[in-house]
Formats: sequence, C-alpha cells, structure tokens
Amino acid sequence: MKKTLLLLLCLIFGLSASAQTVYEEFNSAKLGETRKLKIQLPRNYDTNTDKVYPIVLVLDADYLFEPVAGNVDYFGYWEDMPESIVVGIMQGDSRYDDCAYDDTNFLPADKGADFFEFIGMELMPYIDNNYRTAKFIIAVGHDFTANFINYYLFKDPPLFNGYINLSPDFAPSIDTSIPERIPNIKSKIFYYLATGTDDIQGLRESAESLNNVLKGLKSDSFAYYYNNFEGATHYSLVGRGIPNALEKIFAVYRPISKKEYTDVLLKMETPIHQYLVDKYKTIEDLFGLTNPIRINDFIATGRASEKTKQWESLKEIAELAKRQYPDTVLGDYFLGRYYEEMGEPKKAMRTFQAAFDKEEVDFITVDLMLEKADQIKIDFGY
Repeated sequence: MKKTLLLLLCLIFGLSASAQTVYEEFNSAKLGETRKLKIQLPRNYDTNTDKVYPIVLVLDADYLFEPVAGNVDYFGYWEDMPESIVVGIMQGDSRYDDCAYDDTNFLPADKGADFFEFIGMELMPYIDNNYRTAKFIIAVGHDFTANFINYYLFKDPPLFNGYINLSPDFAPSIDTSIPERIPNIKSKIFYYLATGTDDIQGLRESAESLNNVLKGLKSDSFAYYYNNFEGATHYSLVGRGIPNALEKIFAVYRPISKKEYTDVLLKMETPIHQYLVDKYKTIEDLFGLTNPIRINDFIATGRASEKTKQWESLKEIAELAKRQYPDTVLGDYFLGRYYEEMGEPKKAMRTFQAAFDKEEVDFITVDLMLEKADQIKIDFGY
C-alpha cells in the first residue's frame, strides 16, 4: 500500500513539473507589505491563447500549494477537471495574523480584515487582469485558513464558487452562521468539508457537528460533500481530501464513464441527446467554459441511443457531431445508422460512402463505413 501511494505521489508531482510555475511578489496597499505568490499555469498556457481557465486559490501555500497544484495538473491531464490556474499565497508565520478575527463578533479584524480585503479587492482582480481566467474560483484552506475562506460566503455574491475546507478550525460562531447563510445564496456553491478519525478532537467534533446540519439542507444551488477519513490525522487527511474534493466538485465535467453509460444513459426515458446538450450547458454555466463536446461523449450517447432505439436522439447526436467534427466519420456513421433504422437504405448507403476520405474515430473506421455501404448494395440490389 505504501509503495502504491508513493508511486502515485511521484506521478502527480512528475506531472506537475511539466506545468509552468511562476513566482511573483505582490505589493499590497491593503496589507502595507509585499506578499510572495506561487502561480502554476496549465500546460500549453502560452500556446492556447484563446483558452480561459478556472482559478484555484490556495492559502497556506508554503506547504499546501504543491499537493493542490499536483492534483489539479493530474486531474486536468485526464480531463477529470478543467485545466486551471493555481494561485498560492505564501503565509508562513503570518497565517495567524492573516486569519485574526474579533473576539466579540468573530469577523475578520485587524490584520485579518486587511488580509480579507487584500484577497478580494487586490489579488483576485490582479489575477483576472493578468491571466486568462474563467469565472469560477475555488478556495482551499487548512485549519485556520479553512475557517478564513468561509468569510467570503457572506459577501453578496460570494467571492468563491467552491470552498475546500480541510480540518477547519472554526471561529466560535461561524459553524452556526454558515447553515443560516447558505439558503440565502442564489449562485451555485460547492462546499467540501473534511476531517479524520484521528484529527484534533475539537476540530473533528466541530466538523461533525457542522456536517450534521449541512447534510440536511435542501437547495439546488448548494452542492455539499463531506469526508471523515478513517485513520487520518490533522495533516494526513490533506492528502486524501484534496483529490476527493476536486473529483466531487468537477463530477459533471468528466467524460461520460462506463458506469454513467450503464446506470444513466441506458435507463433514460427522456431524450438521450438532450442529456448530452444539458451536460455541456451545465459545464458552461458552472465553470464559464464553452468546451466542444468530447468524441467520447458523442460515442457514448450515440451507442446508448442505438441500444435504446432512440432514433431521433441518434439523428440529433449525428448532426451535432457533423457540425463539431466535420472532418471525421463520427457524424456520418450515426446519421447513416439513423437512415438504416428509418427504412431509407439509399440515404444510409450514400452517407456511409461519403465518409471514405474522412478521419477515423475509435471503432468507426473507413473500412467499417464502406462495408456497411456495400452490404446495403447487396441487400437492396443497388
């Protein structure tokens, strides 16, 4: 088990090394001092000049940046999440002052109030102005800084779209005010909370208490996830919480899996093509990304339409594929299959034949297309 974990960590950090990390010093008027930043840019950031990227903001970047950046790069490489810009704030011993709050109202105070404004009024606008960013931001914090990111929930609208709370050391009232605030937030919020069975007792108990309330909240705009890792300490839970959080927050972004194909698509009574369109509309609405539909997802929904005999959905999927991938056989194959099932063999034959000079995709080869055309010729005597 230890060897497997070591191999995985080596792979993650090896992948991270191929992403571009830049170091900057930010002169903050709010803080009256300079702060060091670590910024990991996605692979091919410099060449993909039309592409925009979500932001993952990491507090406690002195030790939290590398595990977050490594996971973001790894998940992005396999398309389990969008490629993203990771911004880390170096804090060191200043983290305690940065996270300071008032003893009476428990809101950021003194240096904590300055740090709150530094992030919202200086740092994030700077990142937006100097990098190609999508309108989706996740914040990551651990104990004191995990508590701190929750203050941005009380802005209207909240500054962040996602909150990854790793063993938060909550201020005395924030774990009760969060459940009161959530129902009043109109924008979509992703909220992840993690503790461990061997976490610091007080922090584990407060996380468990908050979880008991949050899991009962019913809201279409609040996506909540919780882990209590067996055997995990205050520090080791970080390594397990980060990938779990990213996987859950970006679940809708992932390519359609075999499980989704079997458990969802093959059991759908509503049009399958609409499921495909809705998936990418959700990606656009949530993450600010207008991605082309993946070939994998065209094939999954096309095959499911065939299996369930949703022929009109198959036609819609074929026409979408022809528009997005006109130089491939993808759309022609599914359109030809539609014509076959609709009793229009001549149209099917011509559609299959028309793809003889196009790029092959997955199992759909030019030979397969011509074989299907030839079989129609034999069957119908054309």
